[in-house]
Amino acid sequence: MAEINFLFFFRWSLGLSPSRSPERPASRAMAPMGIRLSPLGVAVFCLLGLGVLYHLYSGFLAGRFSLFGLGGEPGGGAAGPAAAADGGTVDLREMLAVSVLAAVRGGDEVRRVRESNVLHEKSKGKTREGAEDKMTSGDVLSNRKMFYLLKTAFPSVQINTEEHVDAADQEVILWDHKIPEDILKEVTTPKEVPAESVTVWIDPLDATQEYTEDLRKYVTTMVCVAVNGKPMLGVIHKPFSEYTAWAMVDGGSNVKARSSYNEKTPRIVVSRSHSGMVKQVALQTFGNQTTIIPAGGAGYKVLALLDVPDKSQEKADLYIHVTYIKKWDICAGNAILKALGGHMTTLSGEEISYTGSDGIEGGLLASIRMNHQALVRKLPDLEKTGHK
Repeated sequence: MAEINFLFFFRWSLGLSPSRSPERPASRAMAPMGIRLSPLGVAVFCLLGLGVLYHLYSGFLAGRFSLFGLGGEPGGGAAGPAAAADGGTVDLREMLAVSVLAAVRGGDEVRRVRESNVLHEKSKGKTREGAEDKMTSGDVLSNRKMFYLLKTAFPSVQINTEEHVDAADQEVILWDHKIPEDILKEVTTPKEVPAESVTVWIDPLDATQEYTEDLRKYVTTMVCVAVNGKPMLGVIHKPFSEYTAWAMVDGGSNVKARSSYNEKTPRIVVSRSHSGMVKQVALQTFGNQTTIIPAGGAGYKVLALLDVPDKSQEKADLYIHVTYIKKWDICAGNAILKALGGHMTTLSGEEISYTGSDGIEGGLLASIRMNHQALVRKLPDLEKTGHK
């Protein structure tokens, strides 16, 4: 009966009604029936057809747009613009724990590749100084571990890394949400900040040139977290001695400054590639007793200023760099020095912002427990030297 009623309603809605022929008697119920089309029914039918076509076509367009990332959550639940704009907050104490773990995991890859002696070394091009900008499997594999560990734990923060991240090599590397005891001891309470204010800088293998030469003591992996462009926490890990230094500004650290520094005739650690530039000006400024220590890797040079229990680590009083340098090379060291009361600025004394471009032009000067601005005034010609 329901089926008969539906068919009757469908025919009525289209204006199709049975009519008896005037020549035929009413008793011939099975006689052929005439069809009378209602103008209203035709209009309803056309509107229904247009509605069906609209929905089909709009669904087709939506599918097309999603392929280009213009609508919804294509392919894997990627957040739309509204979700991306409001990433909530992150805990810097948790970020420190994950950063330490990332630096160690990356360091494991660096060490494994170096010990295999199969580096797959290649050049990314030339540096501004004309040297080969090298990359190895150690760089690539360390970068993959470090980036995806941090990205999985904190998907809403901006991460800048030295090496290219290939989506084809994506990994889901989970963090167990355990904060090490040494961090809990120093940083006793959570420190929440807006996720959108955070920028992470990763150097998966600092001192790649020295790595290819098997000068292992210079090699580090580093992670830095900046908040509103200011370095807030830094991690420097030495894969071959398995030493890790970390610090959080206004939080705590597992490393400290040395008890004394020589400000009159300092030992100055500089890049191996341009030690001669610095030596000439340094001898003029501090006298012939000044010692220049050529070294590889920005992370190693910052550790040279600190009290590090690593026999392979040289010690210096100042760190000077006179040419262009990338922010992932220096952010972690800047954060550690800042947490310990030290300074890292351009050679003209300007603070370094860790947003925007990935490098700085003005060289750098790093010190701790010294009159930093007095040092800046003593070295007026170094920045000019670096631009020659």
